[in-house]
Amino acid sequence: MSDPLFARFGREFQPGDVLFHEGEAGEVMFVIQSGAVRISKNVGGEDKLLAVLGPGEFLGELAILNGKPRSATATVVEDARCLVIEAKTHEAMIARNSEIALRLIKKLAKRVAWADALVEILMHTDPKARIMMALSRHADAFGQRTPDGVRLRTTTADIASEVGVDEHVAADVMARLRRLRLVSDETGEIVVADLGRLQEFLEFLETPQKHGTES
Repeated sequence: MSDPLFARFGREFQPGDVLFHEGEAGEVMFVIQSGAVRISKNVGGEDKLLAVLGPGEFLGELAILNGKPRSATATVVEDARCLVIEAKTHEAMIARNSEIALRLIKKLAKRVAWADALVEILMHTDPKARIMMALSRHADAFGQRTPDGVRLRTTTADIASEVGVDEHVAADVMARLRRLRLVSDETGEIVVADLGRLQEFLEFLETPQKHGTES
């Protein structure tokens, strides 16, 4: 069955294709129909992962809404099909369809929540906890549900860089989580086998004094 939207606005991209670079002027936004796109930002000369977005997500909307340069870089990491929407077309869609405007507001609110969660993680003093909190954040916000658990479109190295933790520390945390059967990464992809258990484990680590004093 043909997709009239894709026929009009669609483009296909391959892994490694850059949709836009940080600092560029923004003239279009993208709606991901399939595949995945990595969002990263240069911090102190180092590429920092912000998110990996999948089907149903959109990106690049802020630059066309506020007229400012792109705040991050978007790189395709899985074969992707995207709708490429110009600023004028986007404005016309919002004006004609209140549902599109509502979806945009909800997405923007969710982005703020993601950013707040990352700030909270970075403020945590325990590097091992930061890794687990980042895994939970990615699984909850960007993960793909599969029969084996929640698949993350990212790597241990990216997670470590994102939250400012040495890779060997991150590797130790992942090894422990594998032993607990909370995650697996045999295929090179991180899969959180039980997100609820991971979050319960994190909550337990966050309150060691409480658990040690309760009778």
